[in-house]
Amino acid sequence: MVPMSTPGQPKRFVDWLRTRSDEQLAALFRQRLDIAVPAPPDLGVVASRATARLSALRALDTLDQFTLQVLDAIVLATEPPTAQSVLAMLDAPETQARAALERLIELALVWGEDEALHVSGGVADAIGPFPAGLGRPIDTVLLAYDLVQLRPILAALGLPDHSGREPAAAEIATLIADPARLAELLATCGEQERAVLAQLAEGPPLGTVRDAQRATTADAPQTPVRWLLSRGLIVGVEPSTVELPREVGIAVRGNHPLGRSAAVRPESPVRELGGSTVDSVAAGQAVTVLRLSESLLDQLSAAPARALRSGGLGVRDLRRLARELDVSEGDTALLLEVVHSAGLLAASGSTEPEWLPTAEFDLWTTAPPQLRWSRLVSTWLTMPRMPALIGQRDDKDKAIVALSYEAGRSGAGALRRRILEALQDAGRGAAPDLDAFVDLLHWLAPRRSGPNFRTTVSTVLAEAETFGVTGRGALTSFGRALLAGADAAKAIASALPEPIDYVLCQADLTVVAPGPLEPELASEMALVADVESSGGATVYRVTDSSVRRAMDAGRSADELHELFGKRSRTPVPQGLTYLIDDVARRHGALRVGAAAAYLRCDDPAVLAEMTADRALELLRLRRIAPTVVLSRSPVVELLEVLRAHGYAPVAESPEGAVVISSPDARRASARTRQVARATEPPIPTEEQINTLVRQVQAGDRAARQARSQSVTSTVPGVTTATTLGMLQRAVQEGRSIWLGYVNAQGSASQRVVEPTSVGGGFLQGYDHQNDENRTFALHRITSVAMLDDGQLV
Repeated sequence: MVPMSTPGQPKRFVDWLRTRSDEQLAALFRQRLDIAVPAPPDLGVVASRATARLSALRALDTLDQFTLQVLDAIVLATEPPTAQSVLAMLDAPETQARAALERLIELALVWGEDEALHVSGGVADAIGPFPAGLGRPIDTVLLAYDLVQLRPILAALGLPDHSGREPAAAEIATLIADPARLAELLATCGEQERAVLAQLAEGPPLGTVRDAQRATTADAPQTPVRWLLSRGLIVGVEPSTVELPREVGIAVRGNHPLGRSAAVRPESPVRELGGSTVDSVAAGQAVTVLRLSESLLDQLSAAPARALRSGGLGVRDLRRLARELDVSEGDTALLLEVVHSAGLLAASGSTEPEWLPTAEFDLWTTAPPQLRWSRLVSTWLTMPRMPALIGQRDDKDKAIVALSYEAGRSGAGALRRRILEALQDAGRGAAPDLDAFVDLLHWLAPRRSGPNFRTTVSTVLAEAETFGVTGRGALTSFGRALLAGADAAKAIASALPEPIDYVLCQADLTVVAPGPLEPELASEMALVADVESSGGATVYRVTDSSVRRAMDAGRSADELHELFGKRSRTPVPQGLTYLIDDVARRHGALRVGAAAAYLRCDDPAVLAEMTADRALELLRLRRIAPTVVLSRSPVVELLEVLRAHGYAPVAESPEGAVVISSPDARRASARTRQVARATEPPIPTEEQINTLVRQVQAGDRAARQARSQSVTSTVPGVTTATTLGMLQRAVQEGRSIWLGYVNAQGSASQRVVEPTSVGGGFLQGYDHQNDENRTFALHRITSVAMLDDGQLV
């Protein structure tokens, strides 16, 4: 349908764009970045991008439910739609409806003036064929019928017969489109027929019935659906599908042609928790997530996980890591995705790749805790990944594994930001009710609320709680700084507890860290003790195996005594001293080397005991000297079996030196990222937006002027005498020119230039597009046009 326009008003979308001020164009570019990036050369390109279906879809996704309802009213209004006719269809205050209409115009989804509004190209396709849940116009749906099907309807409505399909359809459409005649026809409907119409009018306007396109006479036995079909109140558009025409749907809805009004923003009740309480709880969680992330990467450094051929990390490795961290598999997958996206974890570049920490991990561990936290949460907020998908089934019924391509979603970052920004509106220290909060999010952007939306929202909120962005369901002060693009690390620094340099030794061989430990002390405690519980305070337990682990890493008994003696604020219990000394006496008494393997011991009685131990028969020990025993088992297996049976052997080098078994800090040689490519364009600054507006305006004026002037085209790379003469004339007369130019990268552009000099193979002049003085190589000029008296029109 060709939009009508009032005399004196722009007839085309691009002409309307030319009437917009610089501030209005800047607002358009700011809110629809896909129009502004890459920079358009003129307003013709802006109009083309703005009317593209994909661009319209992106813009519609940002609208709230009421603004979409206003757009539906414009689409459904009679031609030409006016502001007054649109407002009459809305059950809302005029100021609110006006604001929604201005929003649509600001986004260039609707253009024109109050006397004649137009929907931009591409918007109707993006909305779909059923705006506001109403069907297509009667003249459109009747295209599904031929003359044989139309004649029984003409007879039932008392209309004259026709010999052609088009006049017959036009006769029926005229009656249905007439509100008065349609009201009379609807008044003849029975109660059952009205119920069918009401159900279809509620939306969607399609229904299923057998033989929907079979011609039915008015006097034949009829069901309610057949009665409606015989009178054209519903139309069989397919063999088994009927559709309620738009005019009938609007009449059935009566005073609410757009359905239920969405003018009222849903309320979201909140629980007041207090800002300091929320920040305190979240800061404790931030400390926990830092500890878990570091422990996760340390585990992968000591025992790397194999990278699957198809990418990702196997289910068994995920379970192993979850067990070692003592957290759920879902939380482990979340940590894996974040540290990987943050560049702390990558697959090695070997023929059998493994998941290993990167060199950046070593730098990250030395940074202050607030900087480490900031890196993780900023990555979580923006990463195009959905960790909640891990463990679910994809389209091929395959399980989605951690770090795989299938867990990528380009809109994940925008979704998290949208949820947190809505949470921000609840106020400082206030946690909204989840169900009401989901309803609010749906109202704010209904087109983005897909299936299982409540589950998605609750998952994002749980992830935010895990990383300390929220506390007890409320957004923290440092979460607000993160959303605002401020220094989140500085915001959380005061809330994080200061690292401490001491521990508290207990008589039951536990060691309590009442806060986060300094990195050096935390590393030593992780080596000599196992974490038993964590939270505000971390409880370590010292055992035989943990002490042996420290000694295997090269720590002596004296060094361990010194560690606890200097770092413990409480007296070192006697039991801990005895435990260290006992392990030290046994540690290294046995030496294991390669024969296949051998054992030697200065105490012949120990070897006699081992060779007589039936539990060690699988090692096939053979004594060849009072202090030496051989075994066919490899050294690694021999060490594991002996340690499992209570012995404390150490490995020995061929020279007889003790082999320190501290695990190497293996690192990935190259960082490989398996993330979904983000589709969001980079966000330009305000200065860039304003510069872009000037460039587009200048380019558009130049393009229009060039179309009305004779242009001298040249062969690329050749400056003709005519071109040179025109440039010299422009310099002498002080006139502006329209210049076609190809830069060194081969990119062509057009611009308005005020020449100041020509010589030496170069043109000097002021470039209106870039608002600066530029130098142009003459051999790169492709075309020149003289502008009238130096004035841009």
